[in-house]
Amino acid sequence: MTNAQTNGSCMRGFDAEFTDIQHYIRVITDRIWEGRRIADINRYYSDPCIVETPLGVSSSVSDVITGTETTLKMFPDRRLLAEDIIVSGDDQHGYLSSHRIISPMTHLGDGSFGRATGKIVHARTIADCLCMDNRIVHEWLVRDHAAIAYAIGSTPRALAARWLTERGGWRKPTAGDAPDGYQSHISDSAFATRYAATIRGFAHRVDDATGLVEIYDEAVHQIAPGEAHHYGQAELRSFWRSLFAAFAVDNFTIEHLAENVSHDRGTRIALRWRVQAKHVASGDTGQRFGGVTGRSVEIMAINHVEIADGKILREWVLIDEVALWMQVL
Repeated sequence: MTNAQTNGSCMRGFDAEFTDIQHYIRVITDRIWEGRRIADINRYYSDPCIVETPLGVSSSVSDVITGTETTLKMFPDRRLLAEDIIVSGDDQHGYLSSHRIISPMTHLGDGSFGRATGKIVHARTIADCLCMDNRIVHEWLVRDHAAIAYAIGSTPRALAARWLTERGGWRKPTAGDAPDGYQSHISDSAFATRYAATIRGFAHRVDDATGLVEIYDEAVHQIAPGEAHHYGQAELRSFWRSLFAAFAVDNFTIEHLAENVSHDRGTRIALRWRVQAKHVASGDTGQRFGGVTGRSVEIMAINHVEIADGKILREWVLIDEVALWMQVL
């Protein structure tokens, strides 16, 4: 798929003001969040619209509005600063925008995160939005709730326990299918394919002798759950080891894989993947998620990477560790 197809200046079914799908996403996000024009959700989201997160699934536009209003009551100064938008698709079968956001905000309102703490929070979100006919019609969203937990003086495990009590246990329905005509984009570029295979290798605990980390630059910078920053191949390898040492993976699925190349941003890749696994903590590294429970868990994740000189220089890994803890507990 060429950049002309994904970034064309004429998008059938979209308002004429939007020059391409990146412009569309930036403008409507600014109107809804930065401009606090929450009623515009009715204009730019279909109804129904399935929104899946690691914590649950909603299907109505009223759910999107309620979620937005609830978030702003707890974090009234929340910003949505776009770090990148990696796109794929077309106006015939639907555009997919993988939108990475950093949100600086202050915990000023009581709610699901407990009593207001006044703490400053920085947390990332990646939203994969399927856009057709001027609306978001399906969305996959992963937010770094662990980063929020740490910032307000809690932990992902403690927040998970709180939410389990409030919700009466763990329940996540199966998300419905995306609208007819949409086909998930799986890039066939050599580098994107190799990157997806690398993450699959980490998930299946492939031995380091296979050289999985060789796809990364020696000075790679990884931003992991909890707003944890890792530098260099050794620290990056340690993160993936500590995550998957706790789980025996039954199934690893690549749901979306897109590569964008531009003169100003270079080469970037977006990967959405999902794992079905059992919690089988083993040894010191496997204790990241506590003692073994044998429970089935799902990891729904979105990664972004930036490539320079044929190596990954930066990697963002969005996994909701609070949702993962809820399943373990």
